[in-house]
Amino acid sequence: MAIAKAERLMNLALCLLGTRRPLSKRELRGSIEAYLEAGSDDSFNRMFERDKDDLRELGLVIETVENIDGDVGYLARRDSNRLPPVTLDAEEAAALGLAAKVWQQARLAGAASGALQKLRAAGLPEEVDPYEPHSALEPRIPVHEAAFEPLMLACRDRRPVVFDYRKATAARPEARHVEPWALECWRGHWYLAGWDRDRGAERLFRLSRITGKVRSRAGKFTAEVPDVVTVRETVASWAGEIADRSAKLRLRAGAGYPLRAKATSVRELGDGWDELEIPYGHGMDAWLVEFGPDVVVLEPAELRADVVDRLRAVAKG
Repeated sequence: MAIAKAERLMNLALCLLGTRRPLSKRELRGSIEAYLEAGSDDSFNRMFERDKDDLRELGLVIETVENIDGDVGYLARRDSNRLPPVTLDAEEAAALGLAAKVWQQARLAGAASGALQKLRAAGLPEEVDPYEPHSALEPRIPVHEAAFEPLMLACRDRRPVVFDYRKATAARPEARHVEPWALECWRGHWYLAGWDRDRGAERLFRLSRITGKVRSRAGKFTAEVPDVVTVRETVASWAGEIADRSAKLRLRAGAGYPLRAKATSVRELGDGWDELEIPYGHGMDAWLVEFGPDVVVLEPAELRADVVDRLRAVAKG
């Protein structure tokens, strides 16, 4: 039905833009197949008025004119519906070129490249070539997860989704019903922020842990979308990036390089183990579990207990 309406709106817009004189309702009904199939005059009138309002809401300027016979006619003059010329200076063109390069690994690459071609044809500054790197560093955001595109569209359209998600501490994935808010890349990984309907709370999901397909669901959001979604700050907090405490760990030699990079002190214990002192914050237990048998929490006792509880949950699963 959505496709049929879009086609009907497109046909109506083309008729109004292509005519040199105002067209009456009767003439428009005879020119558009969907209107011929509308049935009664009342059904057609309601459909036409809705379509006309939708086109105006989309930005089409539709004039209402009374013709010689006293009938009301409609047309959309091309000069009233023409966009102003696109003018870009060198800095703006360079920014667009770099933005297009960011998406070269996603399916948006084709659209971005085509848009730049059209801008060049419309008069992009000759001294700027958006297809040549402007520095030794090229911005790239890797997108390897199949869930990225359907989630990006769901965030844009405010559409609830369902997907299977495997937590770091779980042996098997489970279905999550989510109202997606925003996607953001942090430390090379993509994260989705949204409202978890089953838990009735805001949650973050790492895309690499989504298994299977992302399925769309009908209906509106049930939770209010916040004005600012702090994905990076929340992920940093859960990953222990915002540190307000200190922990002492025993780490196997040659393992746990991310932990070593954060350590304030490292001491060799012998027998293939080192002792690290590391600052940490909320969510450190979930991160330590990922290192498995290579790490042992010495203190504090509460962190050690949290890690043990998570490992036991994985073993039971």
